[in-house]
Amino acid sequence: MASAATPAAAHSQAPHQTAVHVVLTNADNGRTVPARTGDDIDVTLTGYREDGLTYSWSRPVSDSTGLRRTAGGTNPRGGATARFHVEKDGVATLSAGRHCRPDAGHLCPLVVTPWKVRVEVK
Repeated sequence: MASAATPAAAHSQAPHQTAVHVVLTNADNGRTVPARTGDDIDVTLTGYREDGLTYSWSRPVSDSTGLRRTAGGTNPRGGATARFHVEKDGVATLSAGRHCRPDAGHLCPLVVTPWKVRVEVK
């Protein structure tokens, strides 16, 4: 099966197409994206450092068994990745949380910033 990397905004619902890779990043927070059975959805969230604090993402998860995570993890720089394989029609939410890790002598704000994308599979 052929696949092509496609930004979420460029993904279409044309019939009889081969499966594609939908690519989601920090900027896709709050969006709704279309997908089809057989597609793969790659999530790449980038952490960052600022003023002695590292802002790190949790590993992305799905609230539906229709999107099966096939890979994923976090890195020391605060980033997180995941790949989901679309197995059935329906609606799912992909989510992760960004939290702070302080260096010695620094204090973090007690805030977890959510990242969510709604996936509509038809």
